[in-house]
Amino acid sequence: MLEAPPPRHHDAASLFRQHAGFVANFLHRLGVGPTELDDLVQEVFLVSHRRGGFVEDGRARPTTWLAEISIRVASVSRRSRRRSREQPDQDTVLDAQSREIDPSRSLENQQALDRVQAALDSLDPERRAIFILFELEGESCAAIAAGFGIPVGTVYSRLHKARKQFKEAHTRLQDRERKPLRRTERATVMP
Repeated sequence: MLEAPPPRHHDAASLFRQHAGFVANFLHRLGVGPTELDDLVQEVFLVSHRRGGFVEDGRARPTTWLAEISIRVASVSRRSRRRSREQPDQDTVLDAQSREIDPSRSLENQQALDRVQAALDSLDPERRAIFILFELEGESCAAIAAGFGIPVGTVYSRLHKARKQFKEAHTRLQDRERKPLRRTERATVMP
């Protein structure tokens, strides 16, 4: 009988070196603004350090484990931000956007990205996290379930509902953009 390899331990430093980009991207997709992104990435790895790192036992992957921590860190940040009534710095967001040669194509791309982000923002945090991990990061449902400590059936259920809500929200946003101006609105807009 073959022996299973011993569990591999990842300390916070090695996790940071290997997965800081993933955590930053994941937090951004969860709706974390650019002004607080670095601080929250650091907080995720501080939590992973306090937990003693990650032991890879074949059930979960480091990315799903870090995603679970990221959800909690983003949630705490969101609650404290609501209490302080701090508004995101829109100038910083606009300055960080890339500038392409074709302004109309750049605008279309930005509008499409804004629609996707707004549709993601409409999902509750648990469904959004599962949707992002599965659809955008390519994680398996089994790995997500192990990382979050929930049954795989719950992952499938949340993923199904998240897909449906995302599609509905995205369609609503597209329809709103395509809706032609009514006659009275055209009269006030046109010279």
